[in-house]
Amino acid sequence: MTTFRISPAVADAFPDTLIAVVIATGLRGHEPWPATTTALESLEQQLASGTWQPADENDPRIEAWHTAYRSFGTNPRRIRPSVDALGRRMAKKGSLPRINPAVDSYNAVSVRHGLPAGAFDLDHVTGDVDIRHADGTETFTPLGEPGTTEHPEPGEIIYTDTTDVLTRHWNHRDAHRTRVTENSTHVAFVLETPHATRDGHLLKTAAAELQELLTPHTDQTQVLYLTREHPEAA
Repeated sequence: MTTFRISPAVADAFPDTLIAVVIATGLRGHEPWPATTTALESLEQQLASGTWQPADENDPRIEAWHTAYRSFGTNPRRIRPSVDALGRRMAKKGSLPRINPAVDSYNAVSVRHGLPAGAFDLDHVTGDVDIRHADGTETFTPLGEPGTTEHPEPGEIIYTDTTDVLTRHWNHRDAHRTRVTENSTHVAFVLETPHATRDGHLLKTAAAELQELLTPHTDQTQVLYLTREHPEAA
C-alpha cells in the first residue's frame, strides 16, 4: 500500500494546504464512460454560450498557486500550474483534450472547479510518495518525453517516490513512468489547494465529483485527505 506524505517543511511553508487523494482500484479504462463524456461536453457548451469560463490568473484560486510557485522560485507565467495551463488551453481552443477516460475525468473536474488535478498509476510507483522540497539531485522524465532527463531546482516542491520525481513544480507536469493510460487499473488521483480556509469546500466537492465519475468503472474507490495536522495517509 502506497503512503502519501507531506514533508514537515512543506506543511510549515504552506500551512493551509489541503490535498485530496482519490484511490481507484480495479479501474476499467477500455469501456465507455458516458458521464465523463457528458461532463466534458457540458463544460464546452457552457464556454461556447458564454455562461461559464475557466478560472484565469486573476481568479483567487489561480492567484494562490502563482503566489506559491513564486515562493519556491518558479515563475508561474512561464511554468504554469496545471489548472492554469489547462484553463488557458480550453479558453483558446474551446474544448478540452481527450486523452483517456480517467485523465479526461480529472481534467473536467479540475477545470470546472479551478483546482489542480493529476494522477499516478500506482502499479508503477515505487515505495511511498513524498511531497517535499527538491535538493536538486533528483531526476525527472517528463510525460511524453521518455528519453528526457531533468533535474528539479533546489527548493522546488515535488512529488517523488523512491525511484525519481513524479511531478515537478508541485503540479506543473507529471512524469512519464507513472502516467495513467487505458490499461491502468490502480490509480491515485490528486486534487490540491494551498488555501483550504477559503477553498477547502470546493476541493471536497471536486473530490466527490471525481469519485462519482470513477465509481461506475472501478471495483473500489476511497478518498484520503492530507493536511498540516494530518500529513500522512495510505
